[in-house]
Amino acid sequence: MNPAPQDFLLPRGGANITALPKVSLHDHLDGGLRPQTIIELGESIGLDLPENDSTGLGDWFAEKSDSGSLVEYLKTFDITTAVMQTEEGLIRVAREFVQDLGADGVVYGEIRWAPEQHVANGLTLDQTVEAVQTGIDEGIEDVRQAGGRIRIGQLITAMRHADRGLEIAELAVRHRNNGVVGFDIAGAEAGFPAGNHREAFDYLARNFFPTTVHAGEADGLESIRGALFDGRALRLGHGVRIAEDITVDREDDENTYVELGRLSQWVKDREIALELSPSSNLQTGAIAQWGDDLVDHPFDLLYQLGFRVTVNTDNRLMSRTSLSRELAILAETFDYDLSDLEVFQLNAAAAAFLPLEDREELVDLITAGFERA
Repeated sequence: MNPAPQDFLLPRGGANITALPKVSLHDHLDGGLRPQTIIELGESIGLDLPENDSTGLGDWFAEKSDSGSLVEYLKTFDITTAVMQTEEGLIRVAREFVQDLGADGVVYGEIRWAPEQHVANGLTLDQTVEAVQTGIDEGIEDVRQAGGRIRIGQLITAMRHADRGLEIAELAVRHRNNGVVGFDIAGAEAGFPAGNHREAFDYLARNFFPTTVHAGEADGLESIRGALFDGRALRLGHGVRIAEDITVDREDDENTYVELGRLSQWVKDREIALELSPSSNLQTGAIAQWGDDLVDHPFDLLYQLGFRVTVNTDNRLMSRTSLSRELAILAETFDYDLSDLEVFQLNAAAAAFLPLEDREELVDLITAGFERA
């Protein structure tokens, strides 16, 4: 059963954020399962779970994910990936994932996931991609039948600690006409630079295939440099630690005066999108050097300086969140109004891995939706 969506209201003006058209760029398939689905799929394979009711299991994921460490945070995925090793499991998870995005008002979403983590029971890489696409197609039809509209693209991810980058890049390009819109690398960031997958990124560049790279989350400016210049990233997965390259010179009662370094200036001037995920960034310690509360997140600084900031969930299960909730807590923390939230969606639409004409259509859809709010 599709859980009823929760309506989130904008503190200033009271607009229903859930009903607004939204774009989701950074949302992991194995981080967005429904707890009840994990229980049911787990029973079918004899998986031992820490909790056997959906509320308790949801609590367990949220508690274990709130560790302040990306490495510890990633350990919770051992359970979700365990129930995603069959064609049936992948189809169901992908279908429900799209249903949940549609219920949250998402009109375009990119679902990222790592096929190499779903072959333990004998599926081939190609079979996993085909199964996920089947689930996506079924989910899109479900949203349509419910009176909504949504478009979805797959982002094929290679695990940065593994040595399968080129193989996964070839997989992504092979399925570019079967729902795959881009490539990503993810996993433990520190010690595993994008340059380790240079051959894969060279291949993708030769095939004119877009990339986003996890960088600036659990590692700093060198990781971001690697994503941009080894990975040719058009977007930065999180990228929050680009703020390390911004120096606050002085503040007065009305203004903050800052100086951008060459790297941050490059990211801003090139309009390289930052896939910021506020709740997740708190959980993994990505913003620990600035504080441990949302008000300490450099999101607003980056926004006010003109960076192409986007708002994302990262892993809805682990952060017990939705895109509407992320927008709501940002609005409450930084006193944003409807026009600010619209900018974040237009930024995401502009950065989507879609043809230009489709991005322009998406912009029109967002603009019309916000005008009606």
